[in-house]
Amino acid sequence: MKPQNFKDLIAWQKSMDMAEAVYAATRGFPKEELYGLTSQVRRAAVSVPSNIAEGQARFSTAEFQKFLSISQGSRAEVETQMLLAQRLGYITDEPMKPILALLLEVKRLLHGLQNSLKN
Repeated sequence: MKPQNFKDLIAWQKSMDMAEAVYAATRGFPKEELYGLTSQVRRAAVSVPSNIAEGQARFSTAEFQKFLSISQGSRAEVETQMLLAQRLGYITDEPMKPILALLLEVKRLLHGLQNSLKN
């Protein structure tokens, strides 16, 4: 059964936290990355909660599941881009830890939500 409001979904709430953390972390990226990695990772981060919300607002459970799958893809994109930023020295280990923890939590929550919709 689909939830009544996307804002009630913990997966949406945590993905909003993740997107906010990504925005905060990318403020320190080099200015020459503004239209490169910074912009790309921010778009991907916004895509995660946006697709959860859009999917929940659709008429069918199948459509919701499709949008949750898209959210998972965007979440993996954020993780990859943040790991690249770390490799490039744009973010250090300490500020990266909470972002990686949120990414893992969102991954688990999305999987749980996808599984609950299958039943």
